[in-house]
Amino acid sequence: MKLSEKKNIALVLSGGGIKAAAFHIGVCLALKEKGFRFAGGTKEEVAAHHDENAPLTFRTYVGSSAGSVISTFLAAGFSLNAIIHAFEQGSSELSESLLSTPTFDEDLRPISYRDIFSINGKEMLQLIPSFFKSRGDSIVNGGLEVLIKNGFKLNGLFSTKGLERYFREEVWPTNTFQSLGVDLYIVATQLNQSRKVIFGKEDALSKDKSVVYSNYATISEAIAGSAALPPVFSPYAIKNRSGEEMFFFDGEIRDTMSTHVAADHGSDLVIASYSIQPYNFSPVMGSLHEYGIPVILNQALYQVIEQKIEYYIKARKSVEAAYKAVDGYLKQINLADEQRQKLLSIISERTGYVPTTDYIYIHPDPQDYNLFFADHFSLNPQRLKATVWGGFKAAINALRKWDI
Repeated sequence: MKLSEKKNIALVLSGGGIKAAAFHIGVCLALKEKGFRFAGGTKEEVAAHHDENAPLTFRTYVGSSAGSVISTFLAAGFSLNAIIHAFEQGSSELSESLLSTPTFDEDLRPISYRDIFSINGKEMLQLIPSFFKSRGDSIVNGGLEVLIKNGFKLNGLFSTKGLERYFREEVWPTNTFQSLGVDLYIVATQLNQSRKVIFGKEDALSKDKSVVYSNYATISEAIAGSAALPPVFSPYAIKNRSGEEMFFFDGEIRDTMSTHVAADHGSDLVIASYSIQPYNFSPVMGSLHEYGIPVILNQALYQVIEQKIEYYIKARKSVEAAYKAVDGYLKQINLADEQRQKLLSIISERTGYVPTTDYIYIHPDPQDYNLFFADHFSLNPQRLKATVWGGFKAAINALRKWDI
């Protein structure tokens, strides 16, 4: 089946800081090059500019952390030009090299370090050990352990409040999921519960009790909660309907990719982009043991995340293989179609497998060591350009396997 015959296409974008955002932009540029379109804006704008039956059109967006940022830009109707402008802070170098029309016809204020990194002022005061602020036990009586436990209770160096304000004031002033003409889902993790919360238009329970759909957050609040990566950013508080503060942090703590959200809502093609790819030895760069603890820790984290992603993909493919094997056997024994479909529907319901949904996973080339070593939180134009180019190449390679 051609991709252009798919009726409900979803884009799922994972996290990973500014580097992930730039990678996703490159992926989107490649998708545009292949004929895909990104519906977004109000209901009236989507109806006016995107025919309901237009092929290769994204109408569902799912984002976690940095992925929620790019997903929201697209869902709000901003062009790739405008998004690049926002990250390039007005620099035209990237747009001229990768876009055919490097003009910025939309008013989207460039996103700055100040928007991304708001000092966690209130909590920073807690860096002053408590025994220095009172006449209680001294370090002699309490010891170093008391200093660490009671003195340093900082819950994050920075806050995502600036990011929340940016999207509330600059991107989508109405700030509600319901005002969008497309479906947007933003994934966050609840700090004080072992569950994933998916913010969007609906308020519903999932078949999986560890997953909850909620609609009490604004779009900007959902982004701030999803992007609160510990320990860099402090957990973000969102008030529920009862006025109680619920704290959220990074949307990928539980799942690196939430492709199931798109499938659960009827998407028959899910394109997932993630920037996590462990380093594969290159003679040019040599062994990572020569680069110190931060790089080694980064490699370890990437390997853990990659294992989670591969496990999820393999599990889904195993269910798919079992489903097709059962279907083939039932046809072989000439079971009546009605009974065969009933048995297959039971398998689908129990496993969550949707036979009509195809998945395309886009990730960096294992040999792209430049992308691995790229800074996760740099707005440097040259580094962003290289990362965008890496995303573009990765998407083009992934799409070669499919008939568009």
